[in-house]
Amino acid sequence: MTSRPVVSVYTKENPSEITDGVPMPAVFTAPIRNDIVQFVHTNMAKNKRQAHGVHWKAGMQHSAESWGTGRAVARIPRISGSGTSRSGQGAFGNQCRKGRMFAPLKTWRRWHRKINLTQKRHAVASALASSAVTPLVLARGHRVKKCPNSPWLLTT
Repeated sequence: MTSRPVVSVYTKENPSEITDGVPMPAVFTAPIRNDIVQFVHTNMAKNKRQAHGVHWKAGMQHSAESWGTGRAVARIPRISGSGTSRSGQGAFGNQCRKGRMFAPLKTWRRWHRKINLTQKRHAVASALASSAVTPLVLARGHRVKKCPNSPWLLTT
């Protein structure tokens, strides 16, 4: 966490000249909680998903019956008919080629997630507070060594 009570304000014309010092906003002294930021980020990303699924009859559209026992083959249903390479092949099972999938995706699955408003606020405060710590910003890959101080407050 940062412990600087004031932030220096520089002029546009001369970036090395300090004109003023403003008190640091309290949000920059909030505790840095990576777990809350990651939890909120992953759950908010799930809200952009659209429901999708497989057709309810996919892999189950054959006239296949089991051959039963006594033929030294598995009891999985077999495609009926003769004269084609498909006849006699296993059908319907999730382990069979062109069979249905196990636990097919449904459109009524729970695709979106609700996040508590307080958790969202804590995540934003934690992310802002971590932007005031120069080693953390450098660890993210930003090049800020030439900048005189952090946090970098932008005013209009």
